[in-house]
Amino acid sequence: MDFSLSPEHEMTRKMVRDFVQKEIAPVIKEYDRKQEPIPFMLKRMGELGILGLPFPVRYGGQGMDYLAWGLACEELEAVDTSLRVVMSVHTGLCAMSVFQWGTEEQKRKFLVPLAKGEKIGCGAFTEPGMGSDVAAMRTSAKRDGDFYILNGEKMWISLASKADLALVTAKTDLSSPKPSSALSSFIVDLHSAGVKRGDLHGKLGVRAGSTGWISFTDVRVPVENRLGEEGEGFKITMSAFDHGRYTVASGAAGIIRACLEASVKYAKTRTTFGKPIAEHQLIQEKIAKMSQDYEIARLLYYQAGWLKNQGKRCTRETSFAKKFATEASFSAANEAIQIHGAYGYSDEYDVERYLRNARGAMIYEGSSEIQTLIQAGYALGERMDKPLRCEAPAYDAEFWQGEP
Repeated sequence: MDFSLSPEHEMTRKMVRDFVQKEIAPVIKEYDRKQEPIPFMLKRMGELGILGLPFPVRYGGQGMDYLAWGLACEELEAVDTSLRVVMSVHTGLCAMSVFQWGTEEQKRKFLVPLAKGEKIGCGAFTEPGMGSDVAAMRTSAKRDGDFYILNGEKMWISLASKADLALVTAKTDLSSPKPSSALSSFIVDLHSAGVKRGDLHGKLGVRAGSTGWISFTDVRVPVENRLGEEGEGFKITMSAFDHGRYTVASGAAGIIRACLEASVKYAKTRTTFGKPIAEHQLIQEKIAKMSQDYEIARLLYYQAGWLKNQGKRCTRETSFAKKFATEASFSAANEAIQIHGAYGYSDEYDVERYLRNARGAMIYEGSSEIQTLIQAGYALGERMDKPLRCEAPAYDAEFWQGEP
């Protein structure tokens, strides 16, 4: 297991870091205060190839591996969570699911424009009152000849008002005694008749991110837009969550690093009792903890990325990385505010935004409680990873970087 970064990894990290530092950092405070997405963000991420980083060139991607994807997420969230959320829902939940489960025709039709950033995708799973109980969703898709008739409502959907396509999970067998086997997945054109959507406001964090709702009323979805077979929706959704959690974990490492860097900078310049606060042991303890947590979070997502590159199932490892990194990022932001004192309580300094942004990650993409149950299941021997196409496609440089 080699976690050393290749020249291509370093190049990717530098490209993303340059983008966020030069184009996003100067304006993010303004848009966070206005609670509006940065208007040029999606277009620029597409132009730079960030949206298609982990996909083969033949499908419009950049031919990079899963670790490069994680590195990009870390750099994006080190400036603001709203950027990493795009990588979670567009690249992770939607495009990666098409890549993993789609037919060749579906990849050509949907993955290519998603990877190029010509179309924006999202994942539409959560419903009002459903929460973490995926099998309890009520959205239905009834077969009608060459179409499915889709009805239902999805809530807390990132990019809901910005996306062109959505990966939607719905019930296709209302009589099934096993709820999880009643679900199927569909690629839905959000410009179709019967689709309505809107934005949610008043969020605690990720204020520069787009979050909303989508309703479906007798929406006609072609049968060829079904992803996988009928009844495979639960598996597809769970595999999508594996991808999403990987991006959340790597992004949370970025928040920890940003809190560490901000705290070190402030502690070296702020003086109390005749010396920089960096010389006070209790401040040093907080900074040391951030440094330790960053290294642990980074290694955990590196491990998950390595397993993805090998084509191995990494549900457990991704769960470890997601739970640890998100909880550590919230702790780091909380301590960073303490180090900054009264200034940290103001949005004059970025650490206040880091705290608000970090809180949501312990809820979405599987709450910390869900991650605990997953990990307990493995530890108790009650959970088995069977080869059911839930593994991400193994990274093959020749295939990924080959000509279309």
